[in-house]
Amino acid sequence: MPRIAIKICGLSTPETLDAALKAGASHVGFVHFSKSPRHVEAERLAQIAARVPDHVMKVGVVVNPDDALVDQLIQAGRLDALQLHGHEPPQRLAAIRSRFPALKLWKAIPVKTASDIASAASYAQLADLILFDAKTPDHADLPGGMGLRFDWNLLSGYRAPGPWGLSGGLDPANVAEAIRITRAPLVDVSSGVESAPGIKDVDKIAAFCKAAVS
Repeated sequence: MPRIAIKICGLSTPETLDAALKAGASHVGFVHFSKSPRHVEAERLAQIAARVPDHVMKVGVVVNPDDALVDQLIQAGRLDALQLHGHEPPQRLAAIRSRFPALKLWKAIPVKTASDIASAASYAQLADLILFDAKTPDHADLPGGMGLRFDWNLLSGYRAPGPWGLSGGLDPANVAEAIRITRAPLVDVSSGVESAPGIKDVDKIAAFCKAAVS
């Protein structure tokens, strides 16, 4: 099995970013969503993202963004990819791609049942990566980052048409099992490496990355 890709998401300080880089993360994520405890403004994003070496992918996480916000974040963070974590329809991805052709587009798919996984097919030709995440309650303030997980067995026989990843409820104790069941090529963690909402723990980041590749 090829080496697993690891995204540490919701980073907001130089210290925790450096911990993710030291631990071997291949992707780092920055959330720009005011309701999230991991929210970073564009100015802070610029300061933190400047520390990321070229071989590590910088991913901006947004919810139903307009073009002005996409442009602002790309410029501030020199982003490599944009993770769309809202209710963006396929045509919205097509519109973003036409305006920002160099930007990689990730689409988060909230999962509770097998039909949710099947729904990813409508994005297959538009997204550079599909990220399967646990579906949050209907009236939750956050579309992700709540530590929820779904039944990983739903992905045990998944035949991916393109790159994809697994998110939702991952932590240092369960990530190896998640990879074994799903054979996910990329794992994405946020709350699972925190000591409190929005507060990343450098030791948990290191433990997660070690567990993912062991």
